[in-house]
Amino acid sequence: MSEGKDVKAVQDERDPHLGGVEDRVRHASVSGEPVAVADMVRCVEDRRCGALVTFDGLVRDHDEGRGVVRLAYEAHPSASEIMADVVRTIAERYPDVLVAACHRHGALEVGDSALVTAVAAPHRARAFEACADLVDEVKARVPIWKDQYFSDGTHEWVAAIG
Repeated sequence: MSEGKDVKAVQDERDPHLGGVEDRVRHASVSGEPVAVADMVRCVEDRRCGALVTFDGLVRDHDEGRGVVRLAYEAHPSASEIMADVVRTIAERYPDVLVAACHRHGALEVGDSALVTAVAAPHRARAFEACADLVDEVKARVPIWKDQYFSDGTHEWVAAIG
C-alpha cells in the first residue's frame, strides 16, 4: 500500500461492482443458536472476491488472572436491530466488501464462538481493515452483557460493549 493513502478512499475501478449496500449486507443477527465461522463464510463467498477474512471470538478459560468456566450473554431487545445497523454501517463505509456477523446470547461454554464475522473483498488489505472495523463497531455499539462464571464459584456481570 502506498504511503499516505487512506485505504477507505481507495477502490480499484477495475474491480467488479459488488452491488448496493443491501446486496452487500449478507447477514446480521444476534442469536441464541450456535454459530460457526463456516456459516458466516457461506454468507459472503463470492467469485468476485479474492480475499475473505473472518473473526471468531471464542469464550476463553480466563479473565484477568481468574479461571472462567462458562459465560452467559444477555442481549438487550434492541441488540438485533443495532447489529443490523452496525453491519450496514460497515457496508456503507467500505463500498467494495460483503459483510456478515452474528453474536450469540445465552449460555456458552469455554471454546464456544460468541462473535463471528466474515468480510469478503476483491483485495486482502480491504478485507482485513473492514473486518477489524466491524468487530470494533460490534463491541462498541451492540448492547450485550456477559455474566462470567469463575472457577472459584463466583460470577460477575461485564459489559461486552465499549
